[in-house]
Formats: sequence, C-alpha cells, structure tokens
Amino acid sequence: MAEITTDKTVLISEITGNPAPLGLLGFGMTTVLLNLHNAGLFTLGSMILAMGLCYGGTAQIIAGIMEWKKNNTFGTTAFVSYGLFWISLVLILILPKLGLADGTGGNIAMASYLIMWGIFTFVMFIGTLKVNRAIQMVFGSLAVLFFLLALGDLTGIETITRIAGLEGIICGSSAIYTGLAQVLNENYQRTVLPLWPV
Repeated sequence: MAEITTDKTVLISEITGNPAPLGLLGFGMTTVLLNLHNAGLFTLGSMILAMGLCYGGTAQIIAGIMEWKKNNTFGTTAFVSYGLFWISLVLILILPKLGLADGTGGNIAMASYLIMWGIFTFVMFIGTLKVNRAIQMVFGSLAVLFFLLALGDLTGIETITRIAGLEGIICGSSAIYTGLAQVLNENYQRTVLPLWPV
C-alpha cells in the first residue's frame, strides 16, 4: 500500500495595526502636560491625574499588549512599563489625599523612585540604538528627565525642577512627533515626517 503525503503551506499574514503611535501619543501628550506643571505654568490638578490614568496609563498598557501580539518584546516592555509608571505616579499622589496610605516618605523616597525609572529608561535607550533617531530622542531625553527630576527632589532646588519641566516638554513633544510621524507615514505609504532610521 502506497503512502500518501500532502504538503500544505499555510501563510499567516500580520494584519493588525501598528500600536506604537497610540503608546507614543499616550506617553507624549501626558508627559508634556505634567511638565508644563513642572515648568511652573499651572498647578497639579485633576486634568494631569486623569491623563495619567487614562491616556498615559491605560492607553499605553493597551498598546503594550498589542505589541506583545506582534512579538515585539521591546514595545511590550516599554509601553506596559510606562503605562504602569503613570498609574503608579497618580496613586502616589492621590492615596495619601484619600487617607489610604502615608505620603512618599519625603524627597529621598520620591528621588529613589525617579532614579529607578531613570536607570530603566537608560537601559531601554541602549535598546533604541538599532531603531531610529526619533525613538532614540524619546528615550534619551526621558532618561535625562528622570534624573533631573530626581536631582530636583534631592536638592529641593526649584530651578532644577523648572529646567526638568522644560526638558520634559521637549521629551514629550519628541514622542508626539514620533507617534504622529508613524501614523502619517503609514497612512500615505511614504515618508511625510522623517524618523531618521539608523
């Protein structure tokens, strides 16, 4: 009896959209707004807290889960981590006000929190060296931002926090640019806004 074999090739095509612009815009817009506060333009209020929970937090987590589906470890790690950063930052600010926890424990505790995020971001920045200059700008300026904010907390020098705020506006704006560039470039299938690939 002859053995019958059939060779079938199944081609699986990736048909999901690019989640990176959602994550970059959630991060960028929220970062700009928080750093307008750090620069001294307005007080910390419900607008920033709501953006931190919704767009900075939840939208980035959604983008990170979508990056996981695309087998992108870097995107998953970045977006889920920074989404949870925003949610944790909001909780740090509101839990004491609600009487559910003590405050951060002073400037050293908050500086320690920011330094940990700065170290994480610097290592993630190393991962961007193979991507494009736009993403490098986002992560490089974010690492600087975390360390400047930590320095402001450690020293209590308001001018350092104001400088961090201005640097944070640049960081957030670079993320907004990168996210919108990806949307426009994919939509028009050509380079509308350059990302400067490595």
